[in-house]
This record gives sequence, structure tokens and C-alpha cells, in this order.
Amino acid sequence: MLALMLALGSSLAYGCADFLGGLGARKAHVLRTVMIAAPASLAVELLLWPFLGASFSAGALGWGAASGIASAAAFALLYRTLAIGPMNVLSPVTALVSAALPVAVGLLQGEHLGAAGLVGLPLALVAVILVSAGHGAGSARPSRTALLSAFGAGGAIALQLVFLHQAPSDTGVAPLIIGRAVSSAVILAAAGLMYRRLGSERPAYAMSTAAGVLDSMANLLFLLAARSGDLTVVAVITALYPAGTVLLARSVLAERIRRGQLVGLGTAAVAVSLLALA
Repeated sequence: MLALMLALGSSLAYGCADFLGGLGARKAHVLRTVMIAAPASLAVELLLWPFLGASFSAGALGWGAASGIASAAAFALLYRTLAIGPMNVLSPVTALVSAALPVAVGLLQGEHLGAAGLVGLPLALVAVILVSAGHGAGSARPSRTALLSAFGAGGAIALQLVFLHQAPSDTGVAPLIIGRAVSSAVILAAAGLMYRRLGSERPAYAMSTAAGVLDSMANLLFLLAARSGDLTVVAVITALYPAGTVLLARSVLAERIRRGQLVGLGTAAVAVSLLALA
């Protein structure tokens, strides 16, 4: 039950962070948003160090750095994906992709899926197709570029979660600190190299900072959940985060979804729930 509650908290924090980050990336180049969000996230994790402890062992350094590289890619791809929208279609696609790899890793490490999980995995693939295939006049149909970005973001998020899970469980928040330090360095270096292409638009400082803070809290809750439960279950519960993103997108941006896409979202919810029951 503790792992479930932590995973649900992580899911809520990720959903809110994604909405704010994607909205901020609509106001300026995505790197301008990420170069604020990532250091803000690092600052939160440094503040947590005295309370939760950190042991910078070789395992924490290695897996933390690997998660940081994946996190940098996830930040940029996800915020870019949500910036070109529509959020209420692309966010669930990203979530389902991000759940598949951790489930596979968990199974390879000896975790087991019951009958519900064996039904949930193919159902998740059906949901991806339904959610991505909007049609008809006025439908919120994502472009091919947006879909590719969503799949890339999902893969990067999955790798980040898997790498965090692999870090030794007695290292406190060290993997998070190392990971965010590496991702911040990568993002700032990329921003420096692409400075002339970032445009002159001012980033949304408040939204970008809030996105980074929420992302940091989501990472922490996921790490604690993964240390107290199975990766296969924790990963798919965390993958419920589009619920928060979609709710905010509909209430704040008045985004609409077509009937077929609504069926896809419902199918996605059923698939994730089945995987969680497994």
C-alpha cells in the first residue's frame, strides 16, 4: 500500500509538471524552459539531502549519471512534445511507452505478471493506436513529428526510471542529485551550443521553475516507491500521470478530444489498471 500511494503521488506530480513545462515551452524555445526547470529541480534535491541522506557510492554515481542523461533527453523531448500538442493525446502516448520498458525490465529481473498483466500489455498497444488516430473535421490529431517526439520522450522517461531503480537502495537521494546535476550540465551545454537558435522570447520563469520543482518531487516519490515495491507495478501506476495533464489541458486550454480518442483514453486507463493489478 505504501508503494502504491507513493507511486500515485509521483504520477500526480509528473502530470502537473508536464503540463506546466509544456505550456512554458509554448512561450519560448524548449531549451529556454528546460534550462530553468532542470537547475530548479536540482536545487530541490540538494535541499532534501540533509533530511533524507545521500551516499555517493560507485553504484549511485554510475546509475545516477545514466539517469541524468536520460532525464535531459526526456525533459527536452517531453516539453517539446507537449508544446506542439495536443497535450490530451500525446501525454497518454508518452505514458504508455514509458511504462512498457520498466515492465519488461521487471519481468526479466524475476517479477511476475498474472493474467491481468498479460491482457493489459497488448491492450496498452491498442490504446496507443486509438489515442493517436484522431480523425474527422476539427479533431485534435497530432502530427507525425509530435508522435515521434512522444515515443522518444516515453523511451527516455522509461530509461530514466529504470536507471533510478537500479541504483543501490541504501544511497538515499544521491542518485537523484547526481542525475539532476548531469542533466542540468547537459542541458546548459546544449543551450550554449545552440544559443543563436534559441530565439529572443523570454521564458516563462514561474512555470518553468514550478515544473522543475514538481518533477523533482515526482522523481523522489518514484524512487521511494520503487524501493518498497515491484518495478512492474510502480512504473505503470506512475504512468497514470497523463490524467493530471489531460485534466489541466481541458480545464485551462479547453482542449477537446474526439470520440475515438476518448475510447483510446479509456482503453489506456483500463490497460494501466490491469497492469497495476498484475
